[in-house]
Amino acid sequence: MRPSLFAAAVSAAFAAALCVMPAGAFAATTKIVAAENFYGDVAKEIGGSHVEVTSILSNPDEDPHLFETSPSTARALVDAAIVVYNGADYDPWMPKLIAASPAPNRSVIVAADLIGAKSGDNPHLWYKPATLPAVAKALAADLSKRDPAHAADFAKNLAAFDAKFEKLDAKIAAIKAKYAGTTVTATEPVFGYMAEALGFKMLNGDFQLAVMNDTEPSPAQVAAFEQSLSSGTARILFYNSQVTDATTTRMLDIAKKSKVAVVGVTETEPKGKTIADWFGGQLAEVEHALGGLTQ
Repeated sequence: MRPSLFAAAVSAAFAAALCVMPAGAFAATTKIVAAENFYGDVAKEIGGSHVEVTSILSNPDEDPHLFETSPSTARALVDAAIVVYNGADYDPWMPKLIAASPAPNRSVIVAADLIGAKSGDNPHLWYKPATLPAVAKALAADLSKRDPAHAADFAKNLAAFDAKFEKLDAKIAAIKAKYAGTTVTATEPVFGYMAEALGFKMLNGDFQLAVMNDTEPSPAQVAAFEQSLSSGTARILFYNSQVTDATTTRMLDIAKKSKVAVVGVTETEPKGKTIADWFGGQLAEVEHALGGLTQ
């Protein structure tokens, strides 16, 4: 959509939303909009019954990189008191939506800013163990200022959230202690930060970047990737289960024929699961795959 048409569509959406709001309407809860559903889940866990959360990217069958905004997306931000998004070029449409709906008292929490990530870094920041606890802490602080009457609730919820992550951190440390140095590969750098935290040695980074940026890997990159699988150099193949194409399918076939363990990861939190369930389940799959490897 051309910029002028996008701006017109967004403005119309905001005007329509404002027209249907009753005079003197007052929200008893703080409205939060999250670009991705895992940040929305963090907001729900910290805010509890005192917040109303809308997550824009929540379909586990949708490729987040192909997402396009719409008037309904714009309407979600009209009366949002807090907005949370990833940053680091993962969701570049979000700053545009925020700019099109200025609100003087709105807070914007950007995960990338909290952990010092920047443009050009691997944008899948939520798999970095420090990211979600940092977002949770920022949300608790903001909500406590906005709603001091329930500050104790937010502090209690933050403590519970941190306790869950401490268990995940302990699992990560246990896997690293036993399997650090294991050579792995991936079709995309989705699980890159977690693989690093687990102490794995990641191969074929250039191939992964090409796929992530929706460009064709070079013949040399493809050959190197296939060799890492067929030779057994890579012990695990991580793949983005939300994105399947001919190249990914071919690599999965080679991995299975070469008896390389395969672990699927996602960019969106699966429906019906909490963050702890999601991450814990993926770590369990990794541990299971590692346990089946021959030394």
